[in-house]
Amino acid sequence: MCAEHDGRADRGPSVVTRRALRTTLSACVSFFVCLYALDRPVAATYALFAAVSMAALSHIPGTGRQRAAVMVRATPAAWLLLTIGTYLAIRTWTAVVGMLLIGFALAFVAAAGPRAAGAAPGLQLLYILPCFPPYAPDTLVERLAGATFGLLLLVLAEVFVLPEEPGPTYRQVAARAADTAARCAAELGRAPYTLSAASAETARAAGESLRPFRTDGADRPAGPGLRERALAHVGLAARTLLGRMANLPPAPPEPPPPDRPPEVAEAEVLSAVARAVTETSAVLDGGADTTEAADALRRVRKEAASAAEREPPTTVARGRRRAAVLEVADAAVALTTAAELAVRGRHARKPAGADAGRFWYAGQLAPRLWWHRMAGHAGPRSVYFQNAVRISLALAAARTIAGVDSLPHGFWAMLAVLSLTRTTASQTRATVRVAITGTLLGALVTGVLLALIGSHTTIYAIALPFVMLTAFRVGPVKGVGWAQGMFTLVVAFVFAQLAPVTWQLAEVRILDVIIGSLIGVVFGVLAWPRGAQRELHRAVALLLTREAETVERTTAAVVEGGPGQAPDDQPLQHALIMAESAFAQHQSEPRTTEEPTTDWHAAMMTGHHVLWGSRRLVVRGGPAVGPDNGARLDGRAAGVAGRMREAAGRAGADPAARKVPETADVPDPPSAPPPGGPTGDDPPGVSSPRFFAALVWLDSLTVDVARITAPDHQSGSSGSSGASRPSGPA
Repeated sequence: MCAEHDGRADRGPSVVTRRALRTTLSACVSFFVCLYALDRPVAATYALFAAVSMAALSHIPGTGRQRAAVMVRATPAAWLLLTIGTYLAIRTWTAVVGMLLIGFALAFVAAAGPRAAGAAPGLQLLYILPCFPPYAPDTLVERLAGATFGLLLLVLAEVFVLPEEPGPTYRQVAARAADTAARCAAELGRAPYTLSAASAETARAAGESLRPFRTDGADRPAGPGLRERALAHVGLAARTLLGRMANLPPAPPEPPPPDRPPEVAEAEVLSAVARAVTETSAVLDGGADTTEAADALRRVRKEAASAAEREPPTTVARGRRRAAVLEVADAAVALTTAAELAVRGRHARKPAGADAGRFWYAGQLAPRLWWHRMAGHAGPRSVYFQNAVRISLALAAARTIAGVDSLPHGFWAMLAVLSLTRTTASQTRATVRVAITGTLLGALVTGVLLALIGSHTTIYAIALPFVMLTAFRVGPVKGVGWAQGMFTLVVAFVFAQLAPVTWQLAEVRILDVIIGSLIGVVFGVLAWPRGAQRELHRAVALLLTREAETVERTTAAVVEGGPGQAPDDQPLQHALIMAESAFAQHQSEPRTTEEPTTDWHAAMMTGHHVLWGSRRLVVRGGPAVGPDNGARLDGRAAGVAGRMREAAGRAGADPAARKVPETADVPDPPSAPPPGGPTGDDPPGVSSPRFFAALVWLDSLTVDVARITAPDHQSGSSGSSGASRPSGPA
């Protein structure tokens, strides 16, 4: 009965046992009070299924208190859905239309993040419940009262019964990463001006800890709100900062010019970075409310960049080092800005000179941010849109069959559609086979017990808590077959207390589950049967193509020079949004191939590096770099863009037809240029800071593309870490 989700840690036996106890306690107490103490069978039915829907069918992430908060916010939506479902159920055609529209809306809301996605299946069930006989709008008040009572007891159980200790929040993880970055910056400002091997490894580990999928879904910065968007940017900026510091070129061995030693300027910048990031760590931890160090860093960064522009052309080693230090400062500035937005929301000030494109959401109202997120996914290329279409069509078809054929207990058929339909046709077929087997065995046991117990209601009442606890304890651990079999027994014991039943109830349960399962399979085959896998290939191919175009366009702007202006990077931002949503869903789907394939997470991070680096170079503006250096940048950019398009061609190939033979003509991935050392693309001596800023950016992208195109990645090599949320107008 558990909904499909991306978490794994919260499926452990101890966690499942605590949740099963809470579900059983709230469902059974509310059911028994309404049925036996108040003699309200309608209220009893809705009380029990309200608790079961939000606790067992839904998978709201987080601790009990976090889930309870989501349930409280979802209660008005539950009232509305019960009311609409009650009145639309009177006629089959209105019920079908309502199922189509509301089913789509509730499934599509998954684009708003893990908490909304977790609550959606339970809300679907609360809308489905009143769509079947008896059609009694006059009992609406009793239905609402029963559902509210069941939800209230569930909320209390989540808060007070066996509460869990909360884990570290994403803000806390980001604060620790910022603290690590501050120590690294301080070390870089001292001789020998590079990180030790141990510090570099610590920086990489801190960057890895910021992958959002390493955090519980309740704390993951995945929603459309201002603070969540800003917190996602905190993670991206901190990862970028740590990566830049770990790969900072060493200080040049030659003596500095006597008029302005670059080491002195770099030490000043790195010291400002260390102070600002230390302050940011305290802000994220709630221990500081000032941003003086962040403001000082912005001034130092601006002065250092202006001084670099005024200096005469410099040597290769010195130019690379200086450009890399300024990139470190840029990442630190982005981190401090995003952290203030994440902590203070709309009350945060937007510093002068902040990237209006990167932080476009600052000061925006919640409705506008939600509109951006939903509008960004309102199309057939979004996996959220695809899933919503798939489930709404399947539910509408099940409701049509149940209404036209007067299917007994048609509610169960729709419940089977809701709980068994998966994002790929192959996964749905595999799930249905196991579910039907479990239902058949459960129905066999149920039929025998109903025949033996007969109409002894007391026995059903005594046994229900034990059967329900076993079902909700065993199902999530043993799998969908056990869940369906045990739930067959649960619903039989519930309905046996509401009205006289015979062993034929088990037969009806089998029929309904088979019908619902077949509908799920049919629509799984008809509507995007490959789920996120094929869409991920297409989306990453488009993303890499957009990246290549942006690299070429940005390099041309640097070569030609001119005043700074914000680039038009909306196509790249939208491509990044679509690729990341497909990648996020791909993590929860079974692997269908073990061929060497694209490192998906590297493609996502490259997209962010292209987006941020392009803005940094184009917005700043500056003089032309000269014909010789322009030719060198054009050559380097052409190589990077060419490899991006090559990777796009591989990613866009049909995964079912793609073969990578052992002797495939795959070019060797380029290696990173030696930090500070000459390469074939280096200028013959000296050049301008603008040239080196672009060159260092292209060098970092060369490493990124090498990671993407390496032929030794296995499918899903990025693991379950997932992608960061997009930085564009999602």
